[in-house]
Amino acid sequence: MKKILKKISEIAIKQGEFSFTTEQIETKWLGNQPATLAEIQEAEVRLGVTLPTDYREFLLITNGFTTPNEHVDPSFSKASDIAFLKDVDPQLIEIWTENDELLEVAIKLARSIIIGGLGEEQYFLLIPPVIENADWEYWKFASWIPGEDPYEGLENYFINVLDFLKSA
Repeated sequence: MKKILKKISEIAIKQGEFSFTTEQIETKWLGNQPATLAEIQEAEVRLGVTLPTDYREFLLITNGFTTPNEHVDPSFSKASDIAFLKDVDPQLIEIWTENDELLEVAIKLARSIIIGGLGEEQYFLLIPPVIENADWEYWKFASWIPGEDPYEGLENYFINVLDFLKSA
């Protein structure tokens, strides 16, 4: 995953379409310092979950990651800032519960953890499994997307971001 994140950083900075800090431009890196195991464990204890392996690996590469394309993809938060969506944006969940046909999505939103997009136009969500040892779900979610935009995992998501940047 680190190679993909590095390539995203290099291409986005080279394209120069968005604002990046001097340090990001000089280092050609949109990430932060890696999280410590203690920071990851603190987030897990605070949330009462064991985070999925690929997200833990992401945090050990970079504790947060700036969006390479504003208004299209979310920036990823530091481990200390991740939270349940219900605590960050309860109105969003309420809106989705108003329509019986969308109740399944609303139920997943109510369980989801927002790991990206705090204060932005779109979120990146991790949805814990209901059954132990089942797979986590990975969603990009925005008002301008008709419903959820699922991914097979974080690496799959970042490959899509990289493909989007290459096509721009």
